[in-house]
Amino acid sequence: MYSNAVALNSERHSDFTISPSPKGYHFAADLLTVMIVASEFYDAGRQFPIIFTISPENVVQPVVLLGFEEGENLFVDDEGKWTGRYIPAYLRRYPFITTDESEDGQAIVCFDESFDGFNLEGGIPLFENREPTAKTIEIQGFLQGYLVQLKQTREFGSILLEKDLFREISAQANLVDGRTYGLNGMHVVDEQKLAELSEADVNELFKAGLLPLVYAHLLSLRNLQELVERKGTRSTAE
Repeated sequence: MYSNAVALNSERHSDFTISPSPKGYHFAADLLTVMIVASEFYDAGRQFPIIFTISPENVVQPVVLLGFEEGENLFVDDEGKWTGRYIPAYLRRYPFITTDESEDGQAIVCFDESFDGFNLEGGIPLFENREPTAKTIEIQGFLQGYLVQLKQTREFGSILLEKDLFREISAQANLVDGRTYGLNGMHVVDEQKLAELSEADVNELFKAGLLPLVYAHLLSLRNLQELVERKGTRSTAE
């Protein structure tokens, strides 16, 4: 999604303005999954299946599932309109993103140069007299908050992994026209392992506020049926 991220600079980009993309959420039309942070579980879990990815380095990341095939997002239509009730924060922050923290501990704000909403007529300035405008300060605050939440989410995932609560599953979506789609390599919390946790472990998860997130994840898996229905509707239209 970020094809050419560069650091935002008050001198180089002093004349930049930003507007919504003329193509809406077309930039996300080929995303099969989108990462989310823990604070989004309750809203995102009402519409999307929440699953987990686990990297070779054992970094756990929750994502929402948006389709069944690579390059498919069933929540963006042909005109780039987002058709879901909730938009993940990862998409809402685009075209901005943070990279590694600098020496002073602050995250470096970057943006995707290929974003088509820059310097359009009526756009909002990012700088005035080389100082951040209210819009830029708002963006910086959003990105900083997201970065904090991302770190907290990784800690949440690490705890679940430490307690060996994940299991890998495969799912199959069957459309009414007979087509079948397989989903492999998805990680979810194992309800049996959760039920077998010691009282001390359960108390630890409860006091850390993590149990509600686990149950929000488990409930969200019912949304696989909505994906099936959306896939069927799109296939019929095509």
